[in-house]
Amino acid sequence: MRAWQLDRLGGELRLNNVPLPELRPGSVRVRLEASVLLSYLKEYVEGKLPFYSPPTGPFTIGTNGAGVVDEVGRDVWHLQRGQRVLVSSHFIARDNVDNPAQILIGITSIGPDSGPVLADWPDGTLADYALLPVEAVIPVEGLEELNAIQLAATSRFVVPFGGLIRGRLVAGERLIVTGATGAFGSAAVLLGVAMGASKVVAAGRNAEALQAVAQAGGPRVTPVQLTGVVEADAAALRAATGGGAHMAFDMVGRARDPRATLAALHSLRRGGRLVLMGSMTTELPIPYGLVMVNDLEIIGQFMYPRGAHRRLLDLLRSGLLDMSPIKAVVYPLAKLPEAMEAAASAGNLQCVVMEP
Repeated sequence: MRAWQLDRLGGELRLNNVPLPELRPGSVRVRLEASVLLSYLKEYVEGKLPFYSPPTGPFTIGTNGAGVVDEVGRDVWHLQRGQRVLVSSHFIARDNVDNPAQILIGITSIGPDSGPVLADWPDGTLADYALLPVEAVIPVEGLEELNAIQLAATSRFVVPFGGLIRGRLVAGERLIVTGATGAFGSAAVLLGVAMGASKVVAAGRNAEALQAVAQAGGPRVTPVQLTGVVEADAAALRAATGGGAHMAFDMVGRARDPRATLAALHSLRRGGRLVLMGSMTTELPIPYGLVMVNDLEIIGQFMYPRGAHRRLLDLLRSGLLDMSPIKAVVYPLAKLPEAMEAAASAGNLQCVVMEP
């Protein structure tokens, strides 16, 4: 089979012919039909993201995708050959311990104890086939109207869905999304509508992208262009939510200052929640008195719980979630270098997908 293999961060990336991966207990071999590219994959490959800890030695890159079960190993009881599935890169060790190690398959280990897990499951989805732990393979039932490319695009939604679940978003609440002009932030806006928020405020600095996501989300979405002045931005967000949000969802990518996040925190109503899922590169100064006096919660969330994909598919089946605003830009597997360039510059409502 073909596989895009990287020997090390900043090293050589090549499309190699490699043996079909052999089954082992607890594994599923998936024939891949579509794989979604991260916007920062080119930087990752070039070694410009040093905080990642990849597998040692050559490994197949790639994260989430969609395909068909080719074969299952021993100790797999519910998945069957020929079944349509989603593939998740997020894998938590199955050991029954308080703090099991977790990894992003094909990308990085997470924390000091996860290196051995990544060594066992190093290879991602930019290949014809992938061998995966059964926990990372999600069956797709129904949804025959969606092709593999559309199914793979659900990975755009599952990350922010994990944060909205963790923040306990309830139908009828008012939601602020900061970083709404990014890929995951725009998806969070659409999810807020699907999950029944009475008002979703899309906050960011790119006016054109804000208007695009507001139009995609419909009449319950209000765009607010941030200025970088915390007091003014907090006032604008409070006004847009009609007096304060029940929940703020922060999905700002690699922010060098905390002002957008602080504006969202200051715009919460009493008892409000702030969920942090972005990748801010500086410290967040917490106003102790504000948080204490107003009974606020600050919640960190990495990725998504194990059942998130299944719940997301339920939103699709019910018709509550409309993914049509996200437009796929499709490349053949052999054109990965061009696709990585496209992913790096893609708009907030575009999704670059590889098709073997």
